[in-house]
Amino acid sequence: MYKINIVCVGKLKEKHFLSAQEEYLKRLSRFCEIKVTELNECLLPQNPSPAQIENALDKEYLQIQPNLKGKVFVCDSRGSQFDSVMFSETLIKSFENFDTVTFVIGSSYGLSEKIKNGNTLISFSKMTFPHHLMRVFLEEQIYRAFCIKNNITYHK
Repeated sequence: MYKINIVCVGKLKEKHFLSAQEEYLKRLSRFCEIKVTELNECLLPQNPSPAQIENALDKEYLQIQPNLKGKVFVCDSRGSQFDSVMFSETLIKSFENFDTVTFVIGSSYGLSEKIKNGNTLISFSKMTFPHHLMRVFLEEQIYRAFCIKNNITYHK
């Protein structure tokens, strides 16, 4: 069975996001073993300096790093964009060389360059989305990817 990790900085609190996540995790359970790891976001002042942001992202990186397994995809607006079929093919092909695929979603300030270096950056849009919503987008696209792979008409 495919193994997928989603590592997120920040916790879902809003009922509607939690409900959407629960639904997609339930749907995905027939295709893969999926684990969501929520990590604490570093607290920053109202108007943090670039140095404060960089320091916070480095601290978050130290939390993220032990959770990275297999092929790592980092969600970043500068990453490659895929249509759903291409994403499905890329995800499934990753399992040819790795037993686990990990997706990383950063905090509202993004991610440390340390995690971006050497990993595959993916983008869902050039627009910026709240990281809580991004998690639901990602889970939906992973579900869509498995539907495409298994010729289930959901993706149409």
